Amino acid sequence: MDNLNVGVITKVVAGAIGTLAYSKLCTSTGTKKAEGKKADEYKFEVVDLKAFLDNPEKAISDCKQVAEMLHKTGLLIVRDPRVDSSENDKFIDNMEKYYELDLQEKMKDVRQQYSYQIGATPEGVEQARNHCSRAAKLKGDDAPVTVCPPGKDPKWRYFWRIGPRPKETEFKQLNVGNVIPKAIPDFETRMDTWGNLMMTTVRTVAQMAAVGFGMEKETFVEMMENGPHLLAPTGSDLSKHNKKDTAFASYHYDLNFLTIHGRSRFPGLFVWTRDQKRHPVKMPKGCLLLQAGKQFEWLTGGHVLAGFHEVVVSDATLEAKKRAEAAGKSTWRVSSTLFAHIASDNVLKPLGGFSKEVDARKYPATKAGDQVSDELKAIKLGGS
Repeated sequence: MDNLNVGVITKVVAGAIGTLAYSKLCTSTGTKKAEGKKADEYKFEVVDLKAFLDNPEKAISDCKQVAEMLHKTGLLIVRDPRVDSSENDKFIDNMEKYYELDLQEKMKDVRQQYSYQIGATPEGVEQARNHCSRAAKLKGDDAPVTVCPPGKDPKWRYFWRIGPRPKETEFKQLNVGNVIPKAIPDFETRMDTWGNLMMTTVRTVAQMAAVGFGMEKETFVEMMENGPHLLAPTGSDLSKHNKKDTAFASYHYDLNFLTIHGRSRFPGLFVWTRDQKRHPVKMPKGCLLLQAGKQFEWLTGGHVLAGFHEVVVSDATLEAKKRAEAAGKSTWRVSSTLFAHIASDNVLKPLGGFSKEVDARKYPATKAGDQVSDELKAIKLGGS
């Protein structure tokens, strides 16, 4: 992910939330100023998970804030005292080494037969859904940079399974074992260490969201148990793809339950909040960004919407590239991304009171594995 502007939310959804009362912020300054776009200030509050970890029963207000922020913005920024940001640095170092391998070596790790859901996905394979009709309604500063219809993304990705696999599943293709590159020592250790740390944060946020929505604390966590969670770092070669406004990840939403990002070394991620406003992500050290995916939207009947985002080459990306070159460092843009899923054999449908949401009928009972398979076909990763 990128360097994110964080502070008190002074305006979210035309002031619908107002100023929140968390005290520990990752930083306190920043503006929405993205390559010619107006400097319209927009700050995101950081939720410190410590109070909930210390005593969940005394952190009900924090849980309600988490639920409200997911509803109003579709995203959340947290500080987790259990997560050491130095592990993110080690993880990115590891992935830079991998992506710098020659093409022939990386192609050994491609598993197209499993819809690319483990191992490497080469650039020029994944293609975002066509959201042109939606994007056309976004004007000026809030319009995507992504061209319509979107082309195939010029990024690599590596999928690494985190956590145990189900003993029995209807969706074996989505729950296969990992591919371990032979050319990178300690690859497995680095991936498991960082992936498990981020999953720890995801589970806590899922608990807080459930409590905030008036549900049992373990509602979402139990549905995620043995899910096909994927550590999914992208690799974008800035020595090759460095034209401004190149879209590494075209305008899209994520198909899973919750996506979590650590800090990337190169800016470029832009997100849309529920009010259809576009914001650059500038993540300071020590924080993690979570964004709701389609499965979260499904389980809440649209009360929480899957967040749209894109990753593009911006002026800030190119400035970071120059600094990296001057320092003799890698110019591969690595994202620190994990996709947390609902277990494949569990059924997605609006839960509890969310079945009464206005749009609940848009989300019929569907096994998570079927939903994922349909989405993978739509983005050119699954079979026809």
